[in-house]
Amino acid sequence: MSDLSVLDRRPGPGRPRDYDFPDFERSQLPGGLTLIRAHVPGRPLLQAQLLVRGAAGGGAATEAPEQAGVTVLAARAMSEGTTRRDAVAFVEAAERLGASLGASSGWDSLGVQVEVPRTRLRPAMELLAEMALQPSFPEREVERLREERLNDLKQTMADARRRVDRLFPGVIYTDDAAYARLMAGSEKTIPGLDREALAARHAWVLRPEACTIIVCGDLDGVPVEDIVASALGTWPGRPQEAGPAGPAVDSPRPGRRVVVVDRPGAPQSEIRVGHVGTSRHIDDFHALVVMNALLGGLFNSRLNRLLREERGYTYGVHSDFDMRRGAGPFSVRCAVETEVTAPAIADIVAELGRIREATVAPEELDAARDYLVGVFPLRFETSAQVAGALAGLVIHDLPDDELDRYRPAVAAVSAEDVVAAARAHIDPEQASITVVGDAARFREALETAGYGEVEVLQDEDVAGAA
Repeated sequence: MSDLSVLDRRPGPGRPRDYDFPDFERSQLPGGLTLIRAHVPGRPLLQAQLLVRGAAGGGAATEAPEQAGVTVLAARAMSEGTTRRDAVAFVEAAERLGASLGASSGWDSLGVQVEVPRTRLRPAMELLAEMALQPSFPEREVERLREERLNDLKQTMADARRRVDRLFPGVIYTDDAAYARLMAGSEKTIPGLDREALAARHAWVLRPEACTIIVCGDLDGVPVEDIVASALGTWPGRPQEAGPAGPAVDSPRPGRRVVVVDRPGAPQSEIRVGHVGTSRHIDDFHALVVMNALLGGLFNSRLNRLLREERGYTYGVHSDFDMRRGAGPFSVRCAVETEVTAPAIADIVAELGRIREATVAPEELDAARDYLVGVFPLRFETSAQVAGALAGLVIHDLPDDELDRYRPAVAAVSAEDVVAAARAHIDPEQASITVVGDAARFREALETAGYGEVEVLQDEDVAGAA
């Protein structure tokens, strides 16, 4: 029998296979609509996405504060009927084609998508154009969607994870910052969003010169430009009226805050630690990606090894930079038993400091880089995934070679680059702390730790937030 252990005999990681992101090309229709085509051989299920380009203000970040949630609600209502068909007839028309249609909205974009077999792209594109350009926003359906959102907000109060996620942005951003608001709207704003508000938002956002349509999949023999032009080529362009002037979307609150939503008797605490992060447009993006993987982005990250494996405080902890056109939040997220709330927070804050100073071991760096390089091709196995990646380029105004540069750029990140990125983008002294849990059992420990004054809120305080 061999003396080698199972661990000694297990195979090591292989060399990441070569991968090139699918080639794509751009063209422009006479009305100003930009078309991007990506031929992905062997993918007969095509994906087409019509989206407002990032700089054109199609997402929730450009809403008036009193209409927070109008873009998300408009996107949800776009499939509830058009000026030609009601919701049932529209769904039936899509089902006859084997097509799946929908609309979605984020902070930086509004988009309409269709997935359909390649042989039926032409009629599916006509349905996409109908939904995008002719939504009727029936008042009955708008009212139903409003009620669904208000009920969803009520359900948030019973879920500690959702409660802390609701509160955290308002802890790190100023009250007037768009990113401090709830993207899908709050109890204050949703009741005032009628069909006229949704129609006005739709009309302000959707203009051909501000939009890009992306078509991905096996396009061999498919006359994509002719099909798109037939469905959307007569869409008239128009100047966009100036939107409401507002504050920066991402203005940070000065200093650190410690905010606790009291949940007496809770066996666990939901914790968020972080601050305003960075936008997607940064020179050290690839170093930041590797650094965050080391910190809390992977299962064997520093935070997970410490809090899960060594301390046994949590089933898992994760760190993330939510990179938007503006500076999105940086956060560390976990749930722990109530008794270890304060020591878990102390460990998190300590790790935020250590990533800025501690030398990165070669094996640690190699594991993070190899993982990111290795899984990159898996992110683009379907037409929809390829279209989503191209949409990211459009939304963030990134260069066409951004996806081709990703793997070599990540592989070239050094230990010094990781520390530099941490020093540039993580500041433990400015990291605010938000907790949902039994305040009586850890408040004193948090105050003793010296993070600052501990603000204790009740559920009604959270419900009243924007």
